[in-house]
Amino acid sequence: MTELPVHRPFFEDKAELLAEVLGRYPEYGRRSALMPLLWEVQRAERHVSEARLEEIAAIVGVTATEVKGVMSFYSTYHEHPVGRYHLQVCRTLSCALAGGDELYAHLCERTGLVNGETDGEGRFSIQNVECLGSCGTAPVLQVNDAYFERVTRSQVDALLEAMRRDELPEPTRERGGDNAGPEKAERAEGGAA
Repeated sequence: MTELPVHRPFFEDKAELLAEVLGRYPEYGRRSALMPLLWEVQRAERHVSEARLEEIAAIVGVTATEVKGVMSFYSTYHEHPVGRYHLQVCRTLSCALAGGDELYAHLCERTGLVNGETDGEGRFSIQNVECLGSCGTAPVLQVNDAYFERVTRSQVDALLEAMRRDELPEPTRERGGDNAGPEKAERAEGGAA
């Protein structure tokens, strides 16, 4: 007879973390802790399994279907494990006009993956997502939680090579206009740099 593996509840040995997350909300608003709890599981396990989904539902007092509804609304949450480097490219109109579609096609070609796939090593996964909230700096590549803004094909190639060596370079931030820091605003006004 084959025994199925039994998974310990994720929060079983994380009482302090659970108390901290739940403590952010009043008792009557406990369901508000749903997204931070999902995030804690996903950050640790690179996805949220059905068992974890049910565990979180029990903690916050909702049904597993409600938790799944939240998960399916946000591209941030994954039902299946993603790669160590999860590559996401925005597919909304602003990014498409700025080269997001070409960037996505280039990533697919370089990794040999298509939307939703993870490579055999578990190193890369790729996803075409809805708005990453960086329309003014498109095209944007999000690697895990890091944004690489106004990224070019050559930058993507260098980034992929670095990740193949398990090195993730610092994110590139290409802000301007209203998003400029105080030093840029002073230079624009003719002040000291």
